[in-house]
Amino acid sequence: MLRLMELPDPVPAEGQVLVRVRAAGVQPYDCAVRAGWLPAGVPPTFPRVPGNEFAGVVEVGTADLAAGTEVLGFGQLGAYAELIAVPADQVVVKPAGMPWEIGGGFSAGAQTAHIALAEIRPGAGETLLVHGAAGAVGTVAVQLAVAAGATVVATARPENHAYLRDLGAVPVAYGAGLADRLTAAAPGGFDAALDGAGGAALDVSLELVRDRDRILTLVDHGRAAALGVRVTPPARSAARLAALADLQDRGALKIHVRRTYPLAAAADAHRDVEPGHGRGKVVLTV
Repeated sequence: MLRLMELPDPVPAEGQVLVRVRAAGVQPYDCAVRAGWLPAGVPPTFPRVPGNEFAGVVEVGTADLAAGTEVLGFGQLGAYAELIAVPADQVVVKPAGMPWEIGGGFSAGAQTAHIALAEIRPGAGETLLVHGAAGAVGTVAVQLAVAAGATVVATARPENHAYLRDLGAVPVAYGAGLADRLTAAAPGGFDAALDGAGGAALDVSLELVRDRDRILTLVDHGRAAALGVRVTPPARSAARLAALADLQDRGALKIHVRRTYPLAAAADAHRDVEPGHGRGKVVLTV
């Protein structure tokens, strides 16, 4: 369960900054934490505050990052809060033109997509298959792959097809006969696949992509090793986040926030995110 609580203010350790959170992204990772999963290296203590991406204002800074600086950041837990303490190398200056709700939900989807594409390497003249393409990670992955010169064929519900066309993808509907529809959409075949749906979608990827080393699943981690497909490595960084934020600031990366909730309604935000298939990002405002 999720419950709004009063907790002591976090105290930043050496090399950390204290940030007053203005917005925090909501993602399946957080739902897993709520359900009992614990990220590696996190002590099994309660209460456990979810949230691993945020935007806010530095309250206690460092020599290189002054109090009052507007930032984007990431961590493992703790972002569903008024205050969060994180290492200074996990925050970057927020572009002045980036709205708080976009900043709060930016880091996880953008960085995960960038890391995943670096693993499977879709390039100019190649065709990439993206499952669950209308979600936060898929939204960014489609745009980055198109910018790299790849053709992107994207699976999603029909109501998200116009959205995906606007991002530059060729949309295809889920359901029975998916492999045939994908083959018709890309008669030259697929060079790589990014699976954001798992299950049958991953099975279709195995059927259509010859080199399993160029298939990455974001969700079906339990089968990945046995199938010989990739998962995203832990490669988030301030440099990666800053570069992606600059793309958004220059208009080269569109981010869609489908709904915001106040912090007190975090449980409703989880109900929104947990079924999957939603377009873009859900964000908490603080």
